[in-house]
Amino acid sequence: MKKILICEDEEILLTALKFRLQKQGYELTLADDGEKAQKLIKDEKPDLVVTDIDMPKVSGIELVDFLRQDMKKATPIVLIAPMENDDLIMEAMKKGATDFVTKPFKPVELVLRIRAIFQNEG
Repeated sequence: MKKILICEDEEILLTALKFRLQKQGYELTLADDGEKAQKLIKDEKPDLVVTDIDMPKVSGIELVDFLRQDMKKATPIVLIAPMENDDLIMEAMKKGATDFVTKPFKPVELVLRIRAIFQNEG
């Protein structure tokens, strides 16, 4: 069973994603700020990270840096970003993010992107 860390501070979106991804058979770990996400990445070693680009304490871009530079991990990272944040999305992709979805999005879109990432790994 693949382990996914979701880092999202909007409770409604977090709940919707949790429900949808658990239904697909993924094991989930949740963080509501980037600092907690960093600790969970170290402790839980998720197979994939989904993070909002705008997180309290440690941003989604800083999480990309943390995974790629500090941890030296190739763990796939999917960013959730507001549509108007083109520059931030470009910066995150340059730093090593795997994919992104723009808000508002349907949870099924994220599920399909995650499934595609896992299929491309195997």
